[in-house]
Amino acid sequence: MKMNYLTILFTIMATTLSVHAEQTSTMPMFQETDSKAVALRSGMAKLWEDHITYTRNYIISALAGLEDGGTVAQRLLRNQDDIGDAIKPYYGEEAGEKLTVLLREHITIATEVVTAAKANNNEELSKAQAKWNTNGDDIAAFLSSANPHWGRNDMTMMLHKHLEYTTTEVVSRLKKDWTADIDAYDQGHQHMLMFADILTEGIVKKFPEKFAQ
Repeated sequence: MKMNYLTILFTIMATTLSVHAEQTSTMPMFQETDSKAVALRSGMAKLWEDHITYTRNYIISALAGLEDGGTVAQRLLRNQDDIGDAIKPYYGEEAGEKLTVLLREHITIATEVVTAAKANNNEELSKAQAKWNTNGDDIAAFLSSANPHWGRNDMTMMLHKHLEYTTTEVVSRLKKDWTADIDAYDQGHQHMLMFADILTEGIVKKFPEKFAQ
């Protein structure tokens, strides 16, 4: 029994280190003196960490039928407003509002995915997932059109992977496969932080004058 426990422990540690290595390999190499860039990176990471955290909170509450589901959903939607606001200093009011609309649609469709999955309605689930992927493509297209350092293929793959991790959380919780559920969240969490770093790096590269000391 002890050997099995140790084997599982070492497997988890190896997976965690592998994901961490993947993440840090893409991190922008800011100097400690680049205070504006560091502040942006920190703020962007917080926004996308809120995104993944409140998404998970919503999944748990909605699937369990908890009373806080609506309140969590509202907090999750506010996070999309915050992300849109974060790009306004660089891209302007209109672009920020456009991103907010796309991200709010992303969350609205997420509720449809959760509802269909909970009802075991495969037809509606497939429709919702197709809409989700299309929305992801729209977000990727918007981001890539705004910044040449956010390649469209890269953005599309990153967003689709986010949807994949989130869907796995939902399905795993419904199956009461708690190990798979936690693993999907852990990987999705690291993935979102990596996505946040890519966005930060792209902004710093496109607007170097805003980060001059």
